[in-house]
Amino acid sequence: MLDTAPPSPAVVVGIDGSPAAVEAALWAVDEAVDRDVPLRLLYAIEPPHSGCRDHRSLTHDFVTAEAAVRAASMAVEAADRPVKIEVEIVHGRCADALVAASKSAAMVCVGALGIDGADGGRMGSTAPALVTQARCPVAVVRRPTSTPTADGWVTAIVDGSADVDVVLGHAVDEACRRSAPLRVLMGRRPAFPEIQDANVGAESTRTATADLERSLACWQTRHPQLDIKAVTVPGSPLNYVARHARSIGLVVLGHLAGDQLYELTPLTDEDELDFSVLVCEEPSAP
Repeated sequence: MLDTAPPSPAVVVGIDGSPAAVEAALWAVDEAVDRDVPLRLLYAIEPPHSGCRDHRSLTHDFVTAEAAVRAASMAVEAADRPVKIEVEIVHGRCADALVAASKSAAMVCVGALGIDGADGGRMGSTAPALVTQARCPVAVVRRPTSTPTADGWVTAIVDGSADVDVVLGHAVDEACRRSAPLRVLMGRRPAFPEIQDANVGAESTRTATADLERSLACWQTRHPQLDIKAVTVPGSPLNYVARHARSIGLVVLGHLAGDQLYELTPLTDEDELDFSVLVCEEPSAP
């Protein structure tokens, strides 16, 4: 069941030997199964800070990498799901390796503490760099062990930009996969901040809300079993997310909103995400 990975479509998980990376691999299993693609565990051996590695250090690094991917694969196998596991060990920076993998991947997943967080620190530099450069959706998976099908609400944040349809498509898929309620958030504010006229701002909000509700009605027709609602909130939708963090399992953001990742963590005193975050791919040019 454990293969060396060829360059083919897969759900790719960044592995670094941390518990957070194992959680990301477990979270990604259903994503791979539903897409009927392999789950690829990718470990990047970082370049040395100074000079070249000698033979002993190269051997040590590779043994460490093998141990990390083996531990993650054993955890996935213990979940007893019909998924093919692939392994890829490369030399290079973690973020660069995952961005390269994203060109053919169905999704890339990393732990909420980041590939650079194996020492237990907060989300490192890998996730923020990845979400802005990846060519596919990127999932930043929260630390606590949970069952994806019972993981709280799916909450999508939309802002009237070009990637609304992409965000809604992924949010609906994830809500259906989890049999979870879907709440679609839109902030009650003008589309153009420089416009100060309250009437113009209100009209802009009403138009955007009406467009969103029509779009959601179409999705509801396609998925009548889905509990889906639009929620217009005053100010930033992140305020709503903060208030309901304990009830949310996944937040779906557009590609252009990927810089909100740091705003979403921490929302609690634990300095960790209470939910996973999915940042969508950039919309295709019309």
